[in-house]
Amino acid sequence: MTNSRTLSHSAVVTADGLTMTLPVPPSINHQYATVNGRRLLSSTGRAYKAQVGRQVWVMLAQSPCAPSFRERIRSGPLALSIRFFFSTSLRRDLDGGLKIAQDAICEGLNVNDNRIIETHLYKHVDKTNPRIEVSLSCLPVSPHVS
Repeated sequence: MTNSRTLSHSAVVTADGLTMTLPVPPSINHQYATVNGRRLLSSTGRAYKAQVGRQVWVMLAQSPCAPSFRERIRSGPLALSIRFFFSTSLRRDLDGGLKIAQDAICEGLNVNDNRIIETHLYKHVDKTNPRIEVSLSCLPVSPHVS
């Protein structure tokens, strides 16, 4: 279930990257549903992705750096860093929210998540304000990465 708490929607977009605060993704058990033997994104998962997509869209609409950032993310490799702030350290795996958060952010930016070649995950506890803090950075183009 998505976090309904009010987040400080701090977001910064530069030509080289973005940082933003988002709600904690639903747990892996709430992200998917099995329907007729097929595993599908649940209504909770779809709602989370839609919410993140709206936040990304608003962030870009308000940033004067959005055009140069959009150009950079379509042409080179990216690094994603996510700091998960859970209400407790015992109830959630660190990697359970990675895929849905990464997909939601990339869909909101209209970029294929295969552009992400570097990922960093961190786990923290904040009982009063669970959230994720995301940083997506443009990496230098390397002759070894295509």
